[in-house]
Amino acid sequence: MQLGALKFDFPVMLSPMAGITDAPFRLLCKTMGCDFTFTEMISAKGLYYGNAATNCLLKTYKAEHPFGVQLFGSDPNVLAQMAKRLEKAYPDDLAVIDINMGCPAPKIVNNGEGSALMKNMPLAAKIIERVSSAIRLPLTVKFRKGWDDANINAIHFARMAQDCGAAAVTVHGRTRSQGYSGIADWDIIGEVKALLSIPVFGNGDVYCALDALRLKAKTSCDGVLVARGAQGNPWIFSEIKAALNGNTIAAPSTGERIKTAITHARLQHQYMGEAGILQMRKHIAWYVKGLAGAAALRNSVNSCTTLYELEALLNEYQKALEARL
Repeated sequence: MQLGALKFDFPVMLSPMAGITDAPFRLLCKTMGCDFTFTEMISAKGLYYGNAATNCLLKTYKAEHPFGVQLFGSDPNVLAQMAKRLEKAYPDDLAVIDINMGCPAPKIVNNGEGSALMKNMPLAAKIIERVSSAIRLPLTVKFRKGWDDANINAIHFARMAQDCGAAAVTVHGRTRSQGYSGIADWDIIGEVKALLSIPVFGNGDVYCALDALRLKAKTSCDGVLVARGAQGNPWIFSEIKAALNGNTIAAPSTGERIKTAITHARLQHQYMGEAGILQMRKHIAWYVKGLAGAAALRNSVNSCTTLYELEALLNEYQKALEARL
């Protein structure tokens, strides 16, 4: 499978997640076997007006390169201008521009962006046409099964995206009204794949290597984007890659989970300073989910404000777990 300068057999990628897939987490996933990463969802309008917080989302590590940028917005001209600006700013490292047309968050949808564009196909078509015409890089589009059960239009939307210049699409098998609840419909991904001539990536409910194999077998998709399955579980990428080659990798030990959490915290601290420790609270909760004493640890972590405190707490927690054995 080729996408611009990128060549993969079956790419296992990290799906953008706002407030989660920042540069430290992406770097960690890359070291664990992730084939490709995108920035968090970035507002084209924020870039256009030079918003400092928006520009910060473009920070990447060299080890991530080549990388993709995911943009969102509803103004075709602004999206096209910002995509062209990014292509010029990162001539050697940026490989893909992705447009998010699937985010279900109310604050995004209420602005006519994200999955709201699935209800406005003429505008979505204009966006894809303008952006694809403005850049040389491949343009990809991420969208959902539809708006709700009464408005399932992923097949028509996918055909439109291909006709308007998209080089690949990612289909999340839930409607906007589902949000992240219920079960992802993989059948719709397979239907889109059967229709299009461009690559189709599957997304939704990939929580382990077996899920990725099942998704590939059921849909014949060209690659997979892992989202919530990577939270507290960056090993999922190496596990999927091994499974694709007919191999298995042992699940990480408790010690490995804690060690990786500490590594992640150090990266986050290096990236954001002590503010990164606040960002780590949700990640720590995911790393220790299901372990003995996890609830008490989460409460303690929520009072940590420095890297020193967090590392000491995690080391003590690991010793307590080992003492139980």
